[in-house]
Amino acid sequence: MVCQGTVDCLAHAYVAKNVCGRKRISMFGVLAGVRSISGVCATFSARLLPIASIFQVAAISFFFGLVYMRVFLKERLHDDDEDDCDEDDNTSGRNHHDGGDLTMLAEPILRDAPTKIHIVLNTKYSSLKDMVSLINNSTILVQTLVVTFFATFAQSGMQSAFLYFLKARFGFNKNDFAELILLVTIIGSISQLFILPKLVSAIGERRVLSTGLLMDSVNAACLSVSWSAWVPYATTVLVPVTMFVMPSVCGIASRQVGPGEQGKVQGCISGVKSFSGVVAPFIYSPLTALFLSEKAPFYFPGFSLLCVTFSLMIGFFLSLLIRDVPSPSMNKAINNISREEA
Repeated sequence: MVCQGTVDCLAHAYVAKNVCGRKRISMFGVLAGVRSISGVCATFSARLLPIASIFQVAAISFFFGLVYMRVFLKERLHDDDEDDCDEDDNTSGRNHHDGGDLTMLAEPILRDAPTKIHIVLNTKYSSLKDMVSLINNSTILVQTLVVTFFATFAQSGMQSAFLYFLKARFGFNKNDFAELILLVTIIGSISQLFILPKLVSAIGERRVLSTGLLMDSVNAACLSVSWSAWVPYATTVLVPVTMFVMPSVCGIASRQVGPGEQGKVQGCISGVKSFSGVVAPFIYSPLTALFLSEKAPFYFPGFSLLCVTFSLMIGFFLSLLIRDVPSPSMNKAINNISREEA
């Protein structure tokens, strides 16, 4: 419970720090697609392996992930966050990082690290003030966080209500759930890996976000009035677009700051997602149980899914207010605050 959100947050921050401009959203899509594929593999493994071996295989998988990270991933340390990666979108000749701004640790982990590590690790950061500065100086970031709340609130509500709704309405069993989840995951991973990068290049990340939220709301609305067991399978045609929401959110938010502040921005997004994920089940689970029972105020078994639609529509309308042009970099001012307190 403690590590899962942290790992995802740091993975997004690492990707955002090492990839510049509009390429970030494509990499976020690749990251989400690979994570979806790993979920498919895990589902198949869980069905094939005996129960006693599942946790052992999971522990070994975590260990291999740790070893891979320590051996192959390179850490970037920064002195100044003044190199604006987003300027690379407008100037083709500036597609590189200055050596004075970023230091790449290319040495193996068993060798002596540069002495600059000691300086960085002993620098005092005021994370809370930095986050407040980021939020106060970026309207786009605030809008992105609000959209994240409503989108995650709806997605968490869908997870809380959807399977319960299918079981009570159409008598779905675990095999039906597994088939539907695998179908959605496979389609989503393919779309994130191959369709998202091309779509972002064609229409831009803000329009991708708005389109994803709109299609997600249409999907939830269709599910709320499901009249047959085949309807949930038919709505999977909308899955390729609905999977673009969170990669788009991370891409838009990451462009508001430079490489040195990506961890704080992705941490804000992760915190908003966690908060909405905690709140949603307290609302949607009782609501679903009420409208599936005989004590419902009126007959509408999918009313909780309709509420999910309303939440997604709010996020959609708010996403239309987000500007395409990223705000100016605020890292210089934030770094000055950090240095003054150091």
